[in-house]
Amino acid sequence: MLNRFLSRCLLVAVGFMATLPAFADKPNVVILATGGTIAGAGAEATNSATYQAAKVPVDKLIAGVPELSKVAAVRGEQVFQIASESLTNEHLVTLGKRVAALAKQGDVDGIVVTHGTDTLEETAYFLNLVVRTDKPIVVVGSMRPGTAMSADGMLNLFNAVNVAAAKDARGKGVLVAMNDELNSGRDVSKMVNIRTEAFRSPWGPLGMVVEGRNYWFRLPAKRHTMNSEFDIEKIDVLAPVEIAYGYGNVSDTAYRAFAEKGAKAIIHAGTGNGSVSNRVVPTLRELRGQGVHIIRSSHVNAGGFVLRNAEQPDDQYDWVVAHDLNPQKARILAAVALTKTGDSKELQRIFWEY
Repeated sequence: MLNRFLSRCLLVAVGFMATLPAFADKPNVVILATGGTIAGAGAEATNSATYQAAKVPVDKLIAGVPELSKVAAVRGEQVFQIASESLTNEHLVTLGKRVAALAKQGDVDGIVVTHGTDTLEETAYFLNLVVRTDKPIVVVGSMRPGTAMSADGMLNLFNAVNVAAAKDARGKGVLVAMNDELNSGRDVSKMVNIRTEAFRSPWGPLGMVVEGRNYWFRLPAKRHTMNSEFDIEKIDVLAPVEIAYGYGNVSDTAYRAFAEKGAKAIIHAGTGNGSVSNRVVPTLRELRGQGVHIIRSSHVNAGGFVLRNAEQPDDQYDWVVAHDLNPQKARILAAVALTKTGDSKELQRIFWEY
């Protein structure tokens, strides 16, 4: 009799377990949607470059990849629904605070941010600087809308969730999952605008995702997330920082205009080694004397590397060099760093370390 009773209890327990969701024992991943091409739609399947961004809501993005339930318990939040070229500093702060709040929750194991590709690298680097967690944060986008033939968003999103759910992705800083590669949010940049392999790091990817498995090859050396001195919970407003582009026959018009509008720092997107035209040097020295920080960067796409006191006597002029950060990433770091210090030597230390 006892054996029959135990057998019935076992059958009831098995039946109950069968009714539980398939992901009951899987990691919890939150997808924060901000818009972009991954949420875009074109008029025809042949429209891979002509479409409207930021049209598809996050619940439909998730529903479009049913395989997500195999790797994680996924839920979504629509933080913004905009094309990424229209993101502002205010958007970055809002997003950063939400990511940080989620990262503190015990029932959240990883976070994915869907994003337009135009400024994806800036947002990824910003989060890498200010969100203090070792939980995986993965930023993802697509180069083609979901309505296009050979759309890349579906696999990119699956890979991003897979990485965000993985314990082996912890402590590696903010990651960008695009085209099967895993790049550091600090290094990666959009190098071309019409190919799925658009995102590249000058120092190579951290790893790859192949059929739902992560393969890691290197670790980021620069300070990030848990090791960062910056904390989004203590930042409400980013410092105003602008970028002026260097080119042949350049004038000082943009630099003066930015300073007049209240820029605390100007990123000089210079040629080569952050070179500065002799026509512009006097103006930049004048602006530095007025308290505006001058930060020399390079607009060399494949990886500009600006050496201090090379091309220009940075010590003498009290300028800062951006190290290997491109102009847009240098702007992000300066905007964050200036919330904490206005000392040029401290700024240079920060550019070396981050």
